[in-house]
Amino acid sequence: MNTVAHELSDQAFRILVDIVYEHSHIRVGPDKQLMLANRLRKRSRALGFHNCSDYAVALAERGGADEVEELVDLVSTNHTQFFREAEHFEFLAKKVVPEFLPGALASGSALRVWSAAASSGEEPYSIAVTLAEQLRGHPAAQWEVLASDISKRMLAQAQLGVYRMDRVGAVRSEWLQRYFERGFAESHGKCRVRPELKRRVQFERINLFQDRYPIAARQHVIFCRNVMIYFDLPSREAAVEKLVSHLLPGGYLVIGYSESLLGIKHALQPVGQGIYRLP
Repeated sequence: MNTVAHELSDQAFRILVDIVYEHSHIRVGPDKQLMLANRLRKRSRALGFHNCSDYAVALAERGGADEVEELVDLVSTNHTQFFREAEHFEFLAKKVVPEFLPGALASGSALRVWSAAASSGEEPYSIAVTLAEQLRGHPAAQWEVLASDISKRMLAQAQLGVYRMDRVGAVRSEWLQRYFERGFAESHGKCRVRPELKRRVQFERINLFQDRYPIAARQHVIFCRNVMIYFDLPSREAAVEKLVSHLLPGGYLVIGYSESLLGIKHALQPVGQGIYRLP
């Protein structure tokens, strides 16, 4: 028996794949068995199991929402960076703000942008920096960013708002000075989001497939990028339908460059790479 099979049998792997899919709709392919075994080894030992297969059987038998969340967190890929796919932030600055700002100012309402797969916070803070820059000349303008993710661990990291300096390389130097604080002493080599910017970002744990989202107001823009690539077609369609129900008429859904809505029933109009408008 090889090392992987000894640690996580094919049957146990299928058990875990089914649990992950049921909870998050994330597809875990057969080529990920070694990855999952490696990521689960430490967790299963910490819980007193001899190997990952024993962990899988126990999780299937006993359940437990907290442990399922831990499993999904281990499976999730959290690669992100500031101003990733930069044209989307240009669109936010040059198209969205000029389009919706007059109406927001006239009605006294806020510009609202939701980062629905916020991960460790780089995307929602990039959104916040973009809005702050565009609205510097409009002190009466109200705006807010909602940042959500399925992972409690990632949300905690995002709320902390502390990043290594090599992670903020895509942030313009003047924006880095304006919206971040450099660390000293034990925090040397790191920076943190300034409190005045962080206050604009509200964090919420949301599973895209939960029954209801705890969101009262419809959004002008929803970013849901580089997450639907992990869903099958029915799951993508269900997620898009739920997301669109939280868009204002005329609002925009933004997905990743490598993603597509082909094969999905929706009422959106494509207006750019990964950008769709709700009529």
